Amino acid sequence: MPNDIFRALQKRLDKFSMGFPATESGIEIKILEHLFSPEDAELFLSLSHRLEPAAAIAARLGQDEAELTQRLEDMAGRGLLFRLKKGDAAKFGAIPFVHGLFEFQVKDLSPELAAMVKEYSDEAFDKAMQQGADYFLRTIPVGRSVDITRHVAVFDDAVEILKSKDQIVITDCICRKKEQVTDGDCGKPLEACFMFGSMGQYYLDRGMGRVISLDEGVKILEKCREAGLVTQPATTTNPSGMCNCCGDCCGVLGALRKHPKPAEMVFSNWFAQVSQDDCTGCETCLERCQMDAIVLNDDGLAGVRLDRCIGCGLCVVACPTEAIELLPKPEDQQRVPPASAGEQMMRMAQKRGLM
Repeated sequence: MPNDIFRALQKRLDKFSMGFPATESGIEIKILEHLFSPEDAELFLSLSHRLEPAAAIAARLGQDEAELTQRLEDMAGRGLLFRLKKGDAAKFGAIPFVHGLFEFQVKDLSPELAAMVKEYSDEAFDKAMQQGADYFLRTIPVGRSVDITRHVAVFDDAVEILKSKDQIVITDCICRKKEQVTDGDCGKPLEACFMFGSMGQYYLDRGMGRVISLDEGVKILEKCREAGLVTQPATTTNPSGMCNCCGDCCGVLGALRKHPKPAEMVFSNWFAQVSQDDCTGCETCLERCQMDAIVLNDDGLAGVRLDRCIGCGLCVVACPTEAIELLPKPEDQQRVPPASAGEQMMRMAQKRGLM
């Protein structure tokens, strides 16, 4: 019976977001057993991804409201459910593995769970992230890498995203924390993920983040970019979060890096181009590129593999001779992010053949 309930939970999670595919080794079941009790799993399976008050859930399940509320609060406190609080009222809903169950362990991530997630990524989840990357996170360019005479849409400007938010919450990067507790610290900034709206409030409620000012947020962005991190907000015009990622640790970037043509898998409106007249072959851009998109040609000068370039602009701001520029893709290749998280999830489901 316990194994049946966890397999049912795996199948439910596989319908959300990037999915949660089964493996030959069964490591995904071990992850679920680490996070959930059988009773937790049963309650999770009875919930919808749509947020509901405890009273409605109790009435639907025929359970005592007070007792069920306590169980829901306990699971939300352990990062196994999403809880939206407004005043004294709370609503609860099921969450995906990513962004959800895994990220919500950021405060108490154990070496055991970190190692299991790493094993799971290598066996199956990397492929799931490759397939879902474009509708999960999008790459936006370093502001200083774009010619100021060109129009940059608000959804392609990280600072404008921060300016649009009433409250900015900063939290640790779960991916770098995973590497930190398994293979050691990569040295890049750990406190580097922004959360907004109800998601940001959930992080505050659980003590997983802190409120920062716009000025501090911009300074964190600058620090992340100096460290060579790629800024990736959620793929909506009004994102609930924005990450700053490195190819060494980030689950999404790491998965994309393994793909032969990352540019085809991401949501990005930009690409890099090198001036052969200005390039000196110093190789600074090679070190900055997270996708191995830059190579030296027979003359020892840099060139961009467009099938690997994700348009982050890190190479542009690092080039000492200003030989690289970031250009917008042709108009027929320009994309506008989904308007809402609901539309984002719908498009991900459609891409995975679930709708």
